[in-house]
Amino acid sequence: MEQGLGFSNFLAQIDGVGISVLVLLISLSIASWYLIITKSISNFIAKKRATAFLKHFWSVESLDVVRKSFNNTPPNNAFAELAKLGIEAAADSKMHDSQKLAAAGGTSEFLTRALRNGIDQEAARVENGLTLIASAGSAAPYIGLFGTVWGIYHALIQIGLSGQGTLDKVAGPVGEALIMTALGLAVAIPAVLAYNAFVRRNRIWLARLDAFAHDLFVLITIGDSSSIDSAVSLKQTSPMPRTIAPATTYSTLKERA
Repeated sequence: MEQGLGFSNFLAQIDGVGISVLVLLISLSIASWYLIITKSISNFIAKKRATAFLKHFWSVESLDVVRKSFNNTPPNNAFAELAKLGIEAAADSKMHDSQKLAAAGGTSEFLTRALRNGIDQEAARVENGLTLIASAGSAAPYIGLFGTVWGIYHALIQIGLSGQGTLDKVAGPVGEALIMTALGLAVAIPAVLAYNAFVRRNRIWLARLDAFAHDLFVLITIGDSSSIDSAVSLKQTSPMPRTIAPATTYSTLKERA
């Protein structure tokens, strides 16, 4: 009687270890595809909102107009949040002078730390989930290979016990065991491609954000001080002024101005 071949027969003959490997590969595939789809949609929306905000930002007459438009800005807009952070940081520094440790060093240093903190927060946000995608891309082939080796091992044992070592009896079970390697590659290839695409996108995105932070630094410290004075007046009427915590590490944007 001929032994059935194919994926259905492979599933019927698989043992507990093989099932665990198969479930792990399927879980990695689902998780990586979920992150790929959600991050792609999020990146598309973020780019669209950033383009709209930058178009508005460079078309207004002063930073005061930008500050007043923050309430109408859609959420999760990295460039708008950085502009708001910079304007409020400059206002906080002027209002409290150097009475706080966070404001020590003057407005320029306080603004530099605040902008760098904003960029670091955005970097952490866009990199969220990339570790899992990278892990799926690097580990899935080896997980599939382990499943293949385990399947071949059991197939050879069964063939040895049956006493039928002909090619037609060996090729089928060994070929079925190779399905695990194919599944591992099917999980890994999209994950690796997506990871490389996201890393490149994030590098360009953060470079644009850093360039905008430099322009914003110059506008606040050199160009448009009247808008900061207006923000200070508004904060003085607020019962709970917002404070900005400095980042642990930062590159001095002031030196680039």
